[in-house]
Amino acid sequence: MENDMFIQTETTPNPATLKFLPGKVVVDTGTADFPSEDSINGASPLAEKLFTVSGVTGVFYGYDFITITKDDNHDWQHLKPSILATIMEYFMAGSPVMTSDQGGMSSDSSEEFYDEADANIVT
Repeated sequence: MENDMFIQTETTPNPATLKFLPGKVVVDTGTADFPSEDSINGASPLAEKLFTVSGVTGVFYGYDFITITKDDNHDWQHLKPSILATIMEYFMAGSPVMTSDQGGMSSDSSEEFYDEADANIVT
């Protein structure tokens, strides 16, 4: 595993939202939206960590990005270092972004997911 990581940021049309590009796959398929800390329900340990940063009000995952929404009482100048450190530390540790309980996930695919391990449940 690499010893360094560079995370790019991009502005969005919403000044309360910033896009973080870790240069790695965040979620393999679909997206995951956590509009509040209560919406995580154990589905994403990374989202749980990001919500511990004071001022974070929303976390959204795409294939290769994380979008963070902040409240009006905090500015990006103070939030970015903590968010960047949280994302970097998480990816460097190799921890999964999502748990097996994929709460918050929305699939862009119209195909149903079938896992052979679930055969006894399906039949």
